[in-house]
Amino acid sequence: MSATAPSWLNNGDNSWQLTAATFVGLQSVPGLMLIYSGLVKRKWAINSAFMAFYAFAAVLICWVVYAYKAAFGKQMLPFVGVPGPAVPMDYELEQSILPATGLAGQAFPMSTMVYFQFVFAAITLILIAGAWLGRMNFLAWMIFVPLWLTLSYTVGAFSLWGGGFLFQMGVIDYSGGYVIHLSSGTAGFIGSYFIGPRLQSDRDHFVPNNIVMALGGCGLLWLGWNGFNGGDPYTASPDAGAAVLNTNIATAMSFLVWMAFDIIFFKKPSVIGVVQGMITGLVAITPAAGVVAGWGAVIIGICSGSIPWVTMNIFGKTRIMHHFDDTLGVVHTHMVSGALGGFLVGLFATAKGCAAFGLSNNGGAIDGNGKQVWLQIVGALFIIGWNLFWTPAILLFIKYVLRVPLRMSEEELLIGDEAIHNETAYTFEDKIVRAPHVLHGKAGDRNGDIDIEAHSGSPASKRE
Repeated sequence: MSATAPSWLNNGDNSWQLTAATFVGLQSVPGLMLIYSGLVKRKWAINSAFMAFYAFAAVLICWVVYAYKAAFGKQMLPFVGVPGPAVPMDYELEQSILPATGLAGQAFPMSTMVYFQFVFAAITLILIAGAWLGRMNFLAWMIFVPLWLTLSYTVGAFSLWGGGFLFQMGVIDYSGGYVIHLSSGTAGFIGSYFIGPRLQSDRDHFVPNNIVMALGGCGLLWLGWNGFNGGDPYTASPDAGAAVLNTNIATAMSFLVWMAFDIIFFKKPSVIGVVQGMITGLVAITPAAGVVAGWGAVIIGICSGSIPWVTMNIFGKTRIMHHFDDTLGVVHTHMVSGALGGFLVGLFATAKGCAAFGLSNNGGAIDGNGKQVWLQIVGALFIIGWNLFWTPAILLFIKYVLRVPLRMSEEELLIGDEAIHNETAYTFEDKIVRAPHVLHGKAGDRNGDIDIEAHSGSPASKRE
């Protein structure tokens, strides 16, 4: 035993956990950044990516300063832990343990666990952004991120994963179907009402500006999910392999079912459609990945490729849904799919899968444990109810107490990225850079325009 090789350390487990965490981080940066930028109109490409980029950075600082321990530390209340910093060197180097769970420690250090759990917290906030693209005031978003992380995410994480009351009851959420997807889908849906809609012209004509770029992000999202679900046993175990395989089975099945529905009802396969089917499959298998058998993953994929298709393409077009401008359909891909996957865990969880994951549950209804279905429903109702209250409460606090508008001004909504960030997404041929009067010490004209080529010594270019 030495400081570099403590007796509790398993190099393989530590390596896998750090790798899995990196996979999940890549799902957000650049995965979801590319998806968001590609699926929105050109004028929103920068703002959409920036919302995700900002959330990733802001969540990390909040996470290590106080939020990690609120989600995974010692119990303060049945639904939240005692907040506190996770940055002292002694703490970072000691063996990982989740004190409120009563489980044995993991074979890697606390620093690995803190970072692994951070990337899950970050992606949850980024998923919420998908419902609010194209109109949310960026300053309001900057304030919302730490508040929602504090008042909502830490509660769901502690309750289900950190040793809280839902964990003690036996609710199964293998890797975040409830903690991440159900919460983000609920928050994004209800928040879209309080923020208000996009411009009607944007709602009527919201053509993706770069579908191929979005597909690149989808590839990172799909394969990154191997770390998302494969990392949650906290060890490079047989169950980690089962989780990875089942994740891909369900996702492929959901992809194909969604495509079949598109062909049957719209007469053509749609690449944007199968992107939705891919995401719903990934989300629905998440609460179940390592506790269901392969055939259970197939069934989950069939359900996730069909039921969310119906809610998006039929119920999503009803009059009542017109009041909720959910830009990328997060309510369908995450709220509906997360709740669906959580419910199906209650039906198809196996006793062997639960044991391999380290749970004491006797499987689900398929193994004679019908009680698990009701436990899953209770868990879903808690997450939905908590977010239906706290998300509007946070948004109303920002709007009426802090006096920060939730929605951009009409002028900003008309112009987009250039008005908000003074930048545009595609500037390969631009010769003029708009800047606030000074760029690297060089003053521009009274409009703030600076001729970069002229300042760099090249022949003066004509203003466009």
